[in-house]
Amino acid sequence: MSNSDHSESTSPSLWLAKPWWCQPWSILLTGVVVIAASWFLVERIWLTALAVMGITIWWFLFLVLVPAAYKRAESP
Repeated sequence: MSNSDHSESTSPSLWLAKPWWCQPWSILLTGVVVIAASWFLVERIWLTALAVMGITIWWFLFLVLVPAAYKRAESP
């Protein structure tokens, strides 16, 4: 086994280093709840659309960009 293979197998996952409230499932669930709540509480499409845009940006940031940056930082 080469050094690069060994470092990849022993490097901790980004998600193992995060608490339960910062796991992918909790991020997705919170976003869905916020979007649903915005519709059921105010029933305004424009407000729900704003919530969807904000949640989509939040998801992209924390579920796509942060893990990619973590992976780049971990690779030699």
